[in-house]
Amino acid sequence: MSGNWESMLNRLFFVGAFVLLALAILERIVNAFGYTLILGSFRPGRLIEFSAILLLFVTVLILRQVRDQLKSRAA
Repeated sequence: MSGNWESMLNRLFFVGAFVLLALAILERIVNAFGYTLILGSFRPGRLIEFSAILLLFVTVLILRQVRDQLKSRAA
């Protein structure tokens, strides 16, 4: 059962990371024209950092799933 939750969390983080990345790119383009989408609370570079952090968590969760599957096969 925990594998299902991990998979769902994986997908949520993955989609969230790419949404943040798309928002950062869009914000940068809009900033070039002198406007803003997110009212200056986060700069586009900061959004990319948050996206990278989420992708790091996705990588760790996937590696953990692979490790658990390899342990179950070995036993």
